[in-house]
Parts: sequence; C-alpha cells; structure tokens
Amino acid sequence: MSLVNLLSDYINAAFSGIWVQTVEPEEAERELTDHARAQQWKVITWDIARGMKFPGDPNATAPELNDPLAVLRALPSMGSTGDQNPQTTLLVLPNFHRFLNGIEIVQTLFDLLLTGKQRRLFVVVLSPVVQIPLELERSFIIIEHALPTPEQLSQIATELLADQPDIRPTGTAWQGLLEAASGLTRAEAEGAFALSLARHDRLHPEEIWDLKAQTLKKQNLLTLHRGQEHFARLGGLTALKDFCVRALQPGRKVKPRGTLLLSPPGCGKSVFCRALGNETGRPVLTLDIGALLGGLVGQTEQNVRQSLKIADAMSPCILFCDELEKGLSGVGGTGDSGVSTRLFGTLLTWLADHQSDVFFVGTANDISRLPPEFTRAERLDAVFFIDLPGDAERQMIWDIYRREYDVAPNQPIPADTNWSGAEIKSCARLSALLDIPLSEAAQLIVPVAQTAAEVVSRLRQWASGRCLSADQTGLYQYTLASTAGTRRKVKHDPSKN
Repeated sequence: MSLVNLLSDYINAAFSGIWVQTVEPEEAERELTDHARAQQWKVITWDIARGMKFPGDPNATAPELNDPLAVLRALPSMGSTGDQNPQTTLLVLPNFHRFLNGIEIVQTLFDLLLTGKQRRLFVVVLSPVVQIPLELERSFIIIEHALPTPEQLSQIATELLADQPDIRPTGTAWQGLLEAASGLTRAEAEGAFALSLARHDRLHPEEIWDLKAQTLKKQNLLTLHRGQEHFARLGGLTALKDFCVRALQPGRKVKPRGTLLLSPPGCGKSVFCRALGNETGRPVLTLDIGALLGGLVGQTEQNVRQSLKIADAMSPCILFCDELEKGLSGVGGTGDSGVSTRLFGTLLTWLADHQSDVFFVGTANDISRLPPEFTRAERLDAVFFIDLPGDAERQMIWDIYRREYDVAPNQPIPADTNWSGAEIKSCARLSALLDIPLSEAAQLIVPVAQTAAEVVSRLRQWASGRCLSADQTGLYQYTLASTAGTRRKVKHDPSKN
C-alpha cells in the first residue's frame, strides 16, 4: 500500500502520531502535502533550516519559530477553532528525531499527541531511522516510505524524455533500463537518467548500473557485483548448477527462496554465486554482515532492514551472504548486548516472509557455529555440501587454469589428492609467476585438507546424510576410503532412476 493510502487510513482512525521512515524526506513531504491538498487538510511544515511553512496556502503568514519546543507549543493555536467538526491539521517535521533527546520536547509532544485525537491535530515525523523515545513509543505508528516502483521509475524516465520521445527505448530495452534503476531513490534515479542522457544522448543501462554500484558502495551496506564469471570457468558442481538454474527460470508462479552452501574453504562457493548471476541474468548483491554492525543502539537492525529493503526493490536479483557463521556466531550470547540475536531474527523473518523475487545464497565453512534455526524448511529451498573436488572435477579445474595462466599443456599434473579448486588455481598461478614447472609450484602449496584435516573431516561427517551433494543428484554420503582418492559417495534418489 502506498504512503498516502496508509496515511489516510491512520488519520481516519485518529492516530495522532505518525512516524514515516524514509530516505527521501523531500519526496515524502511532497507526496504528503499533495495528498493533503486533495483531502482539504491543513498542512504545516517545519525544519531547523527553513523554519515554518504553510504549503498550499500562499496567504498564510508563518511565524518566526526556530525552536522545536516553540513549534510544538504553537500548533494547537494554529489548528481549526471549530468545535463540532474541526479541520484536520498536519504538522510535518522532517528529521525531527534529532530533537527528541530533551525532556521538555518529549513531554510537550506527548501531551500534544494525547489531545490531538479530539482536535484533529496530527504530528508526522519524517526520518531515515526510527528513534522514538521510550515515553513516546506507544504514541506513534510507523509507516515505511518504499523506494520507487518500476511504474514510478518509468514515469521519471518518461518525463525526462518528454522533449526527445524518439530516443525512448521500447520492449525489453525499456524493461532492462528500469531493472538497472531499481533500488535507487527517486532523486538518484533521476540523476542517473540525466547523466546517461548527458554522456550518451540516450538512456544507457550500463551507465545506470555503474552509478548504482557507486551508490551502494557509499552506503556501505551492499555491494553490487557485475563481473564476467560463468559456469564454464567452474569445474564440477553439476547438481548445484542445475538446481539453481532451474529454480531461477523466469516466468515461474512459485518464487524460489534460496540455498545454503556448506564446504571447506576454497571449494568455489563465492565464485559459484557470482557466476550464477551471469548465467541467470540477475544482478548479485553481496551482503557483508560485518559491515552492518553499527555502534549506536538500533543502528545494526536499521542497517539490516535497509539492506533487505534495497534487495527487495532490486528484484529479481541474487542476495549473496558469505561466511554466515562469522556474522551470526554471537546469536544467543550476551557479549554484544543481543545485537547478533536481533540481526539474526530480522534476517530469519525476511527469509520466511519476503514476497519479492530475491534468491538468497548463503555460504558457511563451519556449520557448528551457525544457529540451527537457519536451515529450517521454507526458509531456504535446499542445503548443499560442496566437497573437495574428485578426480574428474580436479582435471576440469586444471584445464581451466592452465588456459588462464598459459601453462604448457604437456606439463604433468602434480599429486593433488584432496586439493581444493583454490589450491589448484594457486599452483597454476605460481607456476606462471615464478616460471617454474607445476611440480615445483606444488611444493609451495599446503592444502587445507592438511592444515585443517580435523575440521574438514568433521564437516564431511556432519554433512553426510544431511545435505544434498553439489556434484551429483541425491544426498551427500561420506565414508573413509581405505586408499587415497575420492572420499565421498552419493546416495542417489530412487525416483531419479
């Protein structure tokens, strides 16, 4: 439901305190004042820079009030004086959360909200964060001002092209343009469109993608990845590739939720996720849980909600969260005052309830540090285990990196049992860097299966019978082999025979 529709409902129900969470206070204020004029409501706006204004009433004289306390005290005298049917009056206060730290302001606002129901006086705070003092928590209702919809972005672009309708893209090109702008605010989208026109004399999606990547980087919440990785550069993982590509086929009535990838380090989880974006034509948003942790009370939860809101607005997309166990390992503890628990709760709720076409891909190297609630059914579509590559997969990976680093194909492959893909890549790169044979470069590699043998073994044993195999259809099954080589077996699904 739109901001103005929600506002009307709450005002008709006499909620005298309305807190609008928005990153676009100017746009939210414009929407509110336009709607108020249509409803014949009286609107008063005040902020510390512009003072008091009466939008829509050019004949009104605004008093010189630069003190927020004086503004609150003056509001009752500015409302309607009629006793039988008082006119609805809105006091719109952009960024007023900055002033809610004094007892006089809090108490005056509390009294105003208490009497506002009968006098039709409403206080509307516009703020990027929800910071309501404890004394006022039950006096405010919270509305989220959503980022622009594709229809609103289309209107912004159309207005910019009003003088040049002949260069307006059509069909899939127009749809691609709107997808590139999704997740931007109205001002950011308008700026991106204008910059593209100035540079290229047309609306160029790549220009908008680049600007959006800069915007996300500046916010330090999400990173937009638009690399060139493809499945052809990723050996093995046949079952995982097939599952995700089938789940992300466009036009399905049922939206996919996501998957969790569990494996020892260096087995290609991160590369797979980035390649999946290119294979399915979806942008990949990287969510760094560590960057979400804020120093102020409530800041972490706000960062999480804002990140998920951006991801929803950018759908269809892939939301990638690497090494989940590191960000969520404090869940249930008291060392961080419950911040990790609240962060985890917000993420869990979103995974279960979100309706947008966002495919979540989380990775973990240590399942024991991940809260068990995370893998509950209907939060994710599947949990896959990516083991160290077997003989055939290792050969594919060697072929890929031999070509990439121009290593002579006649060089013999060194002993590579239980090597990860990252270790094979490192060996090929060191061979090219130091101009030495692969056999010598292999002497510089200490595989993770050796440095963390106990951890890898414990991870394999946990995944056995609990996770799907990333290489072949069916459950992953691990058994110790009596000889060196591949150490896994796959329990096939009989229905696939």
